[in-house]
Amino acid sequence: MAQEYNIEQLNHGRKVVDFMRWDTLAFIISGLLIVASIAMVSVRGFNWGLDFTGGTVIEISLDKPADLDTLRDGLEKAGYADPIVQNFGSSRDVMVRMAPMDGPAGQELGNKIVTIINQTAQQNATVKRIEFVGPSVGSALAQAGAMALLSALIAILIYIGFRFEWCLALGTVLALAHDVIITCGILSLAHIEIDLTIVASLMSVIGYSLNDKIVVSDRIHENFRKIRRGSSYDITNVSLTQTLSRTLITSLITLAMTLILFVFGGALLKGFSLTMLIGVAIGTVSSIYVSSALALKLGMKRENMLVQKVEKEGADQPSILP
Repeated sequence: MAQEYNIEQLNHGRKVVDFMRWDTLAFIISGLLIVASIAMVSVRGFNWGLDFTGGTVIEISLDKPADLDTLRDGLEKAGYADPIVQNFGSSRDVMVRMAPMDGPAGQELGNKIVTIINQTAQQNATVKRIEFVGPSVGSALAQAGAMALLSALIAILIYIGFRFEWCLALGTVLALAHDVIITCGILSLAHIEIDLTIVASLMSVIGYSLNDKIVVSDRIHENFRKIRRGSSYDITNVSLTQTLSRTLITSLITLAMTLILFVFGGALLKGFSLTMLIGVAIGTVSSIYVSSALALKLGMKRENMLVQKVEKEGADQPSILP
């Protein structure tokens, strides 16, 4: 028979942090942030990138580095409204992104842009790549991105529902939705351009946040089986205390690496890294004060955990009910 522990023995005599003491305040703050995020997205909307709105992307190679603001001003004076001019790869490689417009397209448009840049920068520029994205393609990409996020949440709910008790499963999925909604609200507030790298970043946030929540849920599940005495409230606090160091170390390392990407990764990675920074920070907090706390509020009980365990392993397993 497996050895059984009480709360003090299981936590090796260390102090148990009373995380659930602040669950009501955390719910209020999370609820306000969700309402504010939904309102922000509804009123302000997103700053959709060319991947979703359509437009033209032109990659140009210069003989020597040039000032991007000067190139941008030259394009605007030539009649191209709000062009996005960025370096990529090196300081001599420039990417020009423009919204859909009437007039020439394809190679003809690329040649006109190169002529303007040559006149502005006083050097010889050459076109490396021209890519046109139509509005219909952009709309299909937006729908596909939304379906990818929704499908991921549904698949996670099904998996955790089989793996853990339904309260933990529902708490985890709602916490993941909480992370995505608030992250999207901040993206809308900051008017960050939404492109396919942002969608990939949101998927990465879901994956990272899910990993943390699975670790916490598994510890709660195991402690319900191992701790002889103790309420659901106490067992949740013990489990969160035991996983706290792992959560903090993993999150801090991830945040540090993402911050390095944000600072040194260049313009093309700023949106991705900023979304990851926001999502990882929110996901770390939601693992405690949304996922676990919500499962506790939904009525997570020892009896349900043990019944699920018996059903999975067989009724011949020894009982550990107190």
